[in-house]
Amino acid sequence: MTFGFPLLVLVGGYLVGSLAFAVLVSRAMGLADPRSYGSGNPGATNVLRSGSKPAALATLALDALKGVLPVLAARWGAVRLGLSGDAVEWSAALAGFGAFVGHLWPLYFRFKGGKGVATAAGVLLAINPWLGLATLATWLIIAAFFRYSSLASLVSAAFAPFYQFLIWGAEPGAAIIVVMSLLLAWRHAPNIAKLLAGTESRIGGSAGTGAKRKAPAKR
Repeated sequence: MTFGFPLLVLVGGYLVGSLAFAVLVSRAMGLADPRSYGSGNPGATNVLRSGSKPAALATLALDALKGVLPVLAARWGAVRLGLSGDAVEWSAALAGFGAFVGHLWPLYFRFKGGKGVATAAGVLLAINPWLGLATLATWLIIAAFFRYSSLASLVSAAFAPFYQFLIWGAEPGAAIIVVMSLLLAWRHAPNIAKLLAGTESRIGGSAGTGAKRKAPAKR
């Protein structure tokens, strides 16, 4: 049972992470599919371009929560199975990684997902609250000064492993934090090109008419 537990939490995390809340929240609130406007990214920043702050906040909270819950559930399950120490933390990290990968390549949405920023933040907060808060503070500082969500995400992705190894060292799950940061940076490759070209959209920028509320169907 304990031998298969890491695989179980990895798959379980992936299934939870595959819930694309940007799409689900937009549908529930009568908004256009976030994959059809702006950056096409099913994430909170793109939902904000619809003009609906409540939808963006709900997406942000739920995307972060789906990173938190698998980690906490895996940690609880590992303890219940009699695991301890590094085995518990490895299980928690694997569950978080599964959730992050699920957001990038969601099973329920033809493997076309978001960039994983909010979910990664949730995973870090659950694995190590201080690391999560330090990374979140980095995002907020860069976003406040430069108004680019992508730049804030890239800088935070670079600093998360730095904080981890500088303060806490090579703890269980540190390698997973590195891999998550690399994947997050890779998913932002188009944004890097736009930042260099000076064409990247700023936080709160409009996505145009495609992001408006769905028009009533004709009878």
